Amino acid sequence: MRLEITHETRYTYSAPVRESVMELWLQPLTLPMQRLVGFDIVTEPRAKMMTYRDWLGNIVYHFDVPAKHTELIIRSRAMVETYERTDPLPKKVDPGAWAHLRSDEVRSRYYDMMRPSTFVDGSGHLETFMRERDLLVLPPDPLTGLRVLNQEIYGAFDYVPGFTAADSPIDAALEHRKGVCQDFAHIMLAVARHWGVPSRYVSGYLARTDGDTQIRSVPDASHAWVECYLPEQGWVGFDPTNDMLANERHVVVAYGRDYADVPPTRGVLKGDADSLLEVDVHVRQAERLSLDSDFLKVVRSPRTRPDQFMAATKPQRSVALEMQHQMEQQQQ
Repeated sequence: MRLEITHETRYTYSAPVRESVMELWLQPLTLPMQRLVGFDIVTEPRAKMMTYRDWLGNIVYHFDVPAKHTELIIRSRAMVETYERTDPLPKKVDPGAWAHLRSDEVRSRYYDMMRPSTFVDGSGHLETFMRERDLLVLPPDPLTGLRVLNQEIYGAFDYVPGFTAADSPIDAALEHRKGVCQDFAHIMLAVARHWGVPSRYVSGYLARTDGDTQIRSVPDASHAWVECYLPEQGWVGFDPTNDMLANERHVVVAYGRDYADVPPTRGVLKGDADSLLEVDVHVRQAERLSLDSDFLKVVRSPRTRPDQFMAATKPQRSVALEMQHQMEQQQQ
């Protein structure tokens, strides 16, 4: 698929703030099943954009607006070409895969993706959910278990934008059985890691097509899902929000242990003001790949092997003078 993605983030402040410092995880990666053709990003007020590659291999943009402003707008545009998986995923894998996942090689290589993280940890609510859904017992094989888990989360939780926030723990969704893609991804990560399956959070976008009936995630926000490592299969994507396997409609922007590693935007400001965050995302199929020069200002990321790991509008809380303020947007 040829996809064009536009992502606008707008912060409006009730009073002038003196400085904003931001980090952005917005540029899609180049992967075996995904090719980044072009990427461009601009801000208002204008700022000098710099980049680096984080410890997980993602491309991060960062900038500073050192002058007074009452509004900050970040606009990004990407052109991506995605491909269908050529080798179909089997219905199950050999039960002996459990022994491989318990091996020292796997545990040391994927250590960070097998342990608790900021938003992924055990709790009483998680144990209750797993008991109710017969998920405490190890499945016959990892792939069968992950397919069932994907389906169980889809069936057990209502999709309700705005019920949780970007910094909500998984207990908020587990207790009330409602949330958005960010919550469902964290819950799937918690169960998969409990089983001993290396699992990582994926931040990106989902393209919708005419006639979609299964897709329940909103079209005007970024998306999140999960990838799990399976012997002989590599990293396999699961989308519990929509009860589907990740496919050519899923565009990968960044990998992390959870949302805390790869929020689309994160920053701090100096000032005493209330802020309002608005996000507008559009993902559409493109007839041709754009090649204009302004659209090729892109930081190229290395091609990555499959087994290699390298919104809605909401009010923000008031911030005190000289205090840092997180400016994150929830993935839905």
